[in-house]
Amino acid sequence: MITLSHSSTSSRLEAAFAGLGAGALGLGVAQGLAAVFHATPSPLIALGDRLIDLTPRPLKEWAVAQFGTADKTVLLGNMLVVTALLLAAVGIAARWRRPLGIVGFVVLGSVDALALISGRGGSDLSSYVALVVGLALGCAALWWLIGQAGGALVSEAEAPPGFDRRRFLLLATVMGGAGVVTGAGVPRLVPAATGRGGVVLPAAADPAGPVPRGADFRLPGLTPHLTPNDDFYRIDIALIPPRLNVDDWKLRVRGLVDEPFDLTYRELLAMPLVERRVTIACVSNPVAGEYIGNATWLGVRVSDVLERAGVRAGADAVQSRGSDGITIGTPLAALTDGRDALLAIGMNGQPLPIDHGFPVRMIVPGLYGYVSATKWITELEVTRFADFSAYWTDRGWAPQGPIKTGCRIDLPGDGAQAGDVTVAGVAWAQHRGIGKVEVRVDDGPWQVAELAAADGIDTWRQWRWTWPAEPGTHRLQARATDLAGATQTSAVADVAPDGATGYPSVEVHIG
Repeated sequence: MITLSHSSTSSRLEAAFAGLGAGALGLGVAQGLAAVFHATPSPLIALGDRLIDLTPRPLKEWAVAQFGTADKTVLLGNMLVVTALLLAAVGIAARWRRPLGIVGFVVLGSVDALALISGRGGSDLSSYVALVVGLALGCAALWWLIGQAGGALVSEAEAPPGFDRRRFLLLATVMGGAGVVTGAGVPRLVPAATGRGGVVLPAAADPAGPVPRGADFRLPGLTPHLTPNDDFYRIDIALIPPRLNVDDWKLRVRGLVDEPFDLTYRELLAMPLVERRVTIACVSNPVAGEYIGNATWLGVRVSDVLERAGVRAGADAVQSRGSDGITIGTPLAALTDGRDALLAIGMNGQPLPIDHGFPVRMIVPGLYGYVSATKWITELEVTRFADFSAYWTDRGWAPQGPIKTGCRIDLPGDGAQAGDVTVAGVAWAQHRGIGKVEVRVDDGPWQVAELAAADGIDTWRQWRWTWPAEPGTHRLQARATDLAGATQTSAVADVAPDGATGYPSVEVHIG
């Protein structure tokens, strides 16, 4: 063991660079090899997925509220920062004794291995191979780097002959840079083929028909009736969206059925296709939130698939699984009661985007996504609620999640002047339909708003009201009533366990 007579800040910094450079090289090579092998998941993503699974529900809700659909990007960024700090710490440990650095890397690699072992859907053997190769390379690089300093990073007076600190730092930096380039670049060079570019969507046997005239007021700043794919919200548990190949994809249908079977993508496309406009929402959507969207979906009715399998008596649920490891429990009745519950293959006239579940996802009108909207779906198991628990119900959410009546105020924006001001927004009560929207100013009487033309009971509905606004700061509130006459509640409730409630409220300044 080499004892340091002078623990300088510079030597600690150099040791940290050694750990960071060697560790980044190993991690980057592991990620690159996983991409070459098309390993699922890669070591880094397995660790991120495990962190998502272990995150307490309140912290998840806070992350979604703070960062929205960028929550996973923030998580990945934080992971990289923490990983960098740990690698630097390992380098500093190796400053005193090289074996300590190897032990530190092995411990970090073991944590990643545990994440692979305990992953949601299992891991490919190639994932472990990539991890082991990356770990071995990182250990070798750290051993060699520290060896360049004579076995320890010491003061100038104790440095071995010929030791060049600038060269040392350059080597560590080049190693780290090579790791970053490999880990980030190789997956882009060899992305898993999906076949999406070659998919031609067949025409619907039961098309949706044109959007009714007057369904969209086309007001600047008002949410459009149809949400473009690029603007559609994304909330799921996948750190990186799975890339499934249409030639390999199949849907397993099993459980309490007479005839279990597998359905390929080509067989699905050959079935009678239904096109419908449906608004879907996330249960994490706060009052007046953005995690809701309306699109034209193309797909096969889930009821047709279940009818082919033959559902047995006593079943009351369908557990669906996605390739991201999600499990979702959906009431059997919601899939067979005549509503347009779909195994969707198309979104707004295009094959499903990868971020939104390509090649196939589920869409069920009237239910929050956590109990219905399985992306990258691979299995339907007919079962009973009493016999299973799903991903989100294990984390405290309600087992059944009907969407609650709600609305949002989009207009007016900033800079409104006294006089006639347009107050407008959207309202939703999926599978019940919107019958009325009311607005009030400063807790005054409710005023009935004008509704846009209805586009069925499964889509949201725009509304507007002309407000004779006076100068000053005012509070606007809105409430919606469904076609059955039930008005959304004023009681304020958080998103957990089955959706937020309360009136949307905005404060506006009139000049």
